[in-house]
Amino acid sequence: MKSNQKIVLLLAVVLTAVLVVFAAVWFSTRPATSQGGKTITVEVVHKDESKKTFTCHTDEEYLAEVLVREGIVEDNQGPYGLYILVADGERADYDTDGAYWSVLQNGEPAATGASEVPVHDGDSFSLVYTLA
Repeated sequence: MKSNQKIVLLLAVVLTAVLVVFAAVWFSTRPATSQGGKTITVEVVHKDESKKTFTCHTDEEYLAEVLVREGIVEDNQGPYGLYILVADGERADYDTDGAYWSVLQNGEPAATGASEVPVHDGDSFSLVYTLA
């Protein structure tokens, strides 16, 4: 019986060490944010290719917070953060017709979802209606 307790204890110690390593890697590799006042632009490119540009002055650190606060998108939080279903009044529903909103940061596809995209002064973002 004591041998089983030692194995369980050893497994608990190893599991804890693995979790600490994963947490350290995550914290050291996540995108950096910047605090304080920032001015960014958000361009919404609609299905018909018309565009609307919003200039936002914000203290927020992540794009999702800015998009919701400025009313550019509807607040549709899912288990993994903001799921952009409606932008500037237009709906892109992947389940219905394969459409979704692509997020670009400074002209490049965002590496993460809007809830994890850091906002820096002078950044430009695009929400582009996209068909799969």
